[in-house]
Amino acid sequence: MKSMYYSFLAMASLVLPLLSYGYTGEIIDSVATPGDFPTDLAFDGEYLWVADYQSDKIFRINPADGKIVHEIPSPGYWPEGLAWDGEALWNADIKGGIPLSENYNGKIYRLDPETGRVLKTIPAPSSSPRGLAWDGQYLWCVDNASDELIRFSPEDGTTIVSFDSPSSDPRGLTFDGKYLWISDRLKDEIYMVDPGNGSVIIITDAPGPFTTGLAFDGQNLWAADYQNDRIYKLRVRDGVKYRQYNAHEAKITFRHEITNFGPGIVREADIHLAIPNDRPSQSILVPPVFKPEFNRITDKWGQETAHFHFENVNPGEKVAGEMVTVAKIHEVRYFIYPEEVGTVDDIPQEIKDKYLENNEKYQYDHPVIQNALKAAIGNETNAYMVFRKIFNYLIDHMYYEMAGGWNTAPTVLERGNGSCSEYSFVYIALCRAAGLPARYAGSVVVRGDYACMDDVFHRWVEVYLPGYGWVPIDPSGGDHDRPRDQAHYIGHLDHRFLITTQSGGGSETMGWTYNSNESWVTDPKTHVVSDHFAEWEPLEK
Repeated sequence: MKSMYYSFLAMASLVLPLLSYGYTGEIIDSVATPGDFPTDLAFDGEYLWVADYQSDKIFRINPADGKIVHEIPSPGYWPEGLAWDGEALWNADIKGGIPLSENYNGKIYRLDPETGRVLKTIPAPSSSPRGLAWDGQYLWCVDNASDELIRFSPEDGTTIVSFDSPSSDPRGLTFDGKYLWISDRLKDEIYMVDPGNGSVIIITDAPGPFTTGLAFDGQNLWAADYQNDRIYKLRVRDGVKYRQYNAHEAKITFRHEITNFGPGIVREADIHLAIPNDRPSQSILVPPVFKPEFNRITDKWGQETAHFHFENVNPGEKVAGEMVTVAKIHEVRYFIYPEEVGTVDDIPQEIKDKYLENNEKYQYDHPVIQNALKAAIGNETNAYMVFRKIFNYLIDHMYYEMAGGWNTAPTVLERGNGSCSEYSFVYIALCRAAGLPARYAGSVVVRGDYACMDDVFHRWVEVYLPGYGWVPIDPSGGDHDRPRDQAHYIGHLDHRFLITTQSGGGSETMGWTYNSNESWVTDPKTHVVSDHFAEWEPLEK
């Protein structure tokens, strides 16, 4: 049977387009580091500066070829963070200027870039400052011991404000004029961070396995990697909305069964299977195969289903609808710059007409929803910030619990906990109340291994952001402590989901379910049981 699918795949590969594009974090170029132990970078408007802790030197290099233009001695014996304030360098030393093991007593130095003379010394706001950045008025540092992001005074080191670091091992730090960028050594990721509240807005992969330093040259990021001894030039703000990567191919068999345990007869039984289609996170390689006979129905949301109808199912008999899909599943990550998101007025009217509908599950005119919206967004009008503030509100006011049942949005929010479906209903209600079109997506899921069975499934939300289109957001996934782990569920889908369903809610074929739906008519006192599950089979190339 598999050979048939392989032949389908071979034919499909001839017609599928090959995509080639840039994305935030993509490597444009690289140069060698001037030493073997780079710790941080700074950009002075023309040249890059590189701190190196083994040589106790700070090098000025030409970013075009990596050649050393100038070098100065470091002010201490363990130079880490570097920043440029327009006239002079700032350097953080985690050993406090003393070459003593485990003497984590950070100091910050302001240096003459020509001679290396120390112009000013202040205590660091934390014991182990790594990355350093200058925002035009204050200095920032990240500390991987305390897991903090700290804004502090260049006069005396006084902390102005501090936030949790995005993840557990922050290293590099730079400021692009609006946002902070932070690298994390353990996650091998780089984060764009809002300096106003410390929240992570963009996540992208680091260029190497041990990224220690970051700098911004006005257009691109630069990242120094300690393990590879390379300095990488990285794209940002190149207009690409999302990235597809980490793809795998699978055959997914979805089956919905109805069993009659009697003693009466099931006079009629109907099963609807939601039919998946191409999306940024998935490519349907061949048309799905169904059995037994079926007809196609499209509901008011545009969701197509395979409809199976059965009659006179006797006691002890089972009927089922089955769908086999061959798909390429991608990991997808969106790069959303808040200021590039349009306004609510930019959303097409047909989208608003369809996905701002109110109904019995959402009840977004209910006082519980209206009061929560006011508390969540205040006077915010930026579409991205509304989208994000509602997400943050649910992090603070709900926790995940799969207790069974799908209650209404006001009930769930007032209760304070819910399943993925209930989180989705609450989030959609709040978005629609704010004028942001929202719908839900439902899927079958890879559970651990690529060869697996799923009978739990998952549902999340998609919000229409002007300038970006439909963006996935999983409000139940935000139930985490770290900023990075919260942001991971915004504009990101892992390569574990075959999405079958997209709906605004309340379908004439699917009801409020996803993946599949059922109904039946029976004789009195007839016991009927249904089950539905998906089997994943990875396809070898």
